[in-house]
Amino acid sequence: MNMAVFPLPLPLPGDEAWLAARMAAAGGLAATPAAAMPRLGRTVGALPAIRLIALLSTASDGDSGALAQLWLGANPAAPEAFAVWFNLGVALLQSGQAAQAAVAYGNALALKPDLHEAAVNLGLALEAQGLRAEARQVWRRALPADATRQVLHMHLGRMMEDDGQLEEAAAELRSSLLIAPDQPDVIQHYVHLRQRMAAWPVLDAAGCGVTDSALRRHAGPLGALALFDDPEAQREVAAAWIARKVPPAAERLAPLDGYRHARLRIGYLSSDFCRHAMSFLIAEVLERHDRAAFEVFGYCASPEDGSDLRARVVAAFDHHVPIGALNDEAAARRIRADEIDILIDLNGLTRGARLGVLRWKPAPVQATYLGYIGPVPLPELDWLICDAVAIPPGSAPLYAPPPLVLDGCYQANDSQAMDLPVVSRAEAGLADDAFVFCCFSHHYKITPAIFGAWTEIVGAVPGSVLWLVDDGAASRRNLTARWVTAGLAADRLVFAPRVDPARYRARMALGDLFLDTAPYNAGTIASDALRMGLPLLTLEGRAFAARMATSLLTAIGLVQLIAADLDGYVAMAVELARDPAALAAVRQHLAGDAWQRSLGDAEGFTRRLEAGYRRVRLGGI
Repeated sequence: MNMAVFPLPLPLPGDEAWLAARMAAAGGLAATPAAAMPRLGRTVGALPAIRLIALLSTASDGDSGALAQLWLGANPAAPEAFAVWFNLGVALLQSGQAAQAAVAYGNALALKPDLHEAAVNLGLALEAQGLRAEARQVWRRALPADATRQVLHMHLGRMMEDDGQLEEAAAELRSSLLIAPDQPDVIQHYVHLRQRMAAWPVLDAAGCGVTDSALRRHAGPLGALALFDDPEAQREVAAAWIARKVPPAAERLAPLDGYRHARLRIGYLSSDFCRHAMSFLIAEVLERHDRAAFEVFGYCASPEDGSDLRARVVAAFDHHVPIGALNDEAAARRIRADEIDILIDLNGLTRGARLGVLRWKPAPVQATYLGYIGPVPLPELDWLICDAVAIPPGSAPLYAPPPLVLDGCYQANDSQAMDLPVVSRAEAGLADDAFVFCCFSHHYKITPAIFGAWTEIVGAVPGSVLWLVDDGAASRRNLTARWVTAGLAADRLVFAPRVDPARYRARMALGDLFLDTAPYNAGTIASDALRMGLPLLTLEGRAFAARMATSLLTAIGLVQLIAADLDGYVAMAVELARDPAALAAVRQHLAGDAWQRSLGDAEGFTRRLEAGYRRVRLGGI
């Protein structure tokens, strides 16, 4: 490893010019007359280190050693001495003087032990002398300890993930796992990064040194919804995460027999009372609660983002209680002091969740809703709010906490109209005569099986395209490569940039058929698509997350768009694309008030939700 620590400035003024002439003369510095030796010593000793290093890089083999010795003799304690020794070593090693180079590199390391370049080159100098064991020892000493490298890789990966550098982050986390495979948090982030990048197979045990079982167990609650159409597997992943991250509290705060308030006190706990999909769904429910029977508290750990949506949600509470600055115990004691009858967690196992608050059991009845569509096996939770389509009665024993089944669809929605901009296919990069299959879900929900089905569908429909949201350079590149490998032209795969909520909804009307992901369906996005008149085809699965769209389509009266298996999913998509009349009938159904009467009936949903609250007031049905 040859390198100069400093750049090489020239020309040389005054005595330095004389020195350069001496070096260029026959015999070099060795031929310097005795009378000129004092001047030579003074001149070399007075050189700034940066100029000496420039000379070392151009000096003859003999002169480089003489220059360094003269300078070091005159400047033994100079801060730059390590750099002189290092660059002398470079010159000596390049000239084949490995033994002398090893001495120079050793002296550089003695002055600056963290000069890793010197350790690298010292090993090379020893290897050149045949001293292979000694070279290995030098290099091993220069390496940070495994534990240090493991932590450094982990923190680099964490920071790069936060900065959106997904490929670089995955590489760093992989390096950390290769040193120490038993790192559940690192495994979780590594797996989810691969999901986000569409780096398949996602559970790549061979690539990171982690066992298959550990990858599955620590895939993370969110990742598990897109990996496993199995409530038990999802529950196992969630339980492992909770056991690791959310220890039990010291005591239970709420009384076992509850309270007897004239109005039922409902507390909503969330870190997403801001411009977030959950708040878009829940805002009108908060506004429509029957104040004669319910008193509504908002326990808010959300950022102050200044959005209209946040202002609307905060205004909808009878009591807005900021808890972001409180630790879990303090927040729980505040909830207990308010004598909340039913506490509704709106995060579940998503980012920002305050599960530690729930562990104190500050309310006699606690339920989780909307934020996480799967099992949340926290012992202090009593209910998981759902419906009988999303979690059929036969599947209820597979979930923790037990399902609280609402009449009708489980999903809250906001009926208020949004001012939408005018959009066109031309500005979206879509041909007017193309049949546009689309999906606007995050790419981590896309699986190899679903993407393979999409390529089959588009391949069977001439003139069709697939329109996806742009979810980052890595997934865009990986999906495009698979698309082309499937024999499809790259220009038939179109990526839509992310836009504001109004434009996002408006451009949904440009599509012809929404192709849902599985086993993690679209939720809010599916409801938005149906609201905008965009037909949606889903693949019904076993788990809650794999039945979200089935619940929505059942509620809105389009059960014919629910496929039972992947072959049926492909066949139905192709048939709808080839049968304009059948697709027009679906569009006609959506063009009426079907959404407003079903999914958009916020008043009716609120009454059904309140009926569920009344049933579990004392922890039983």
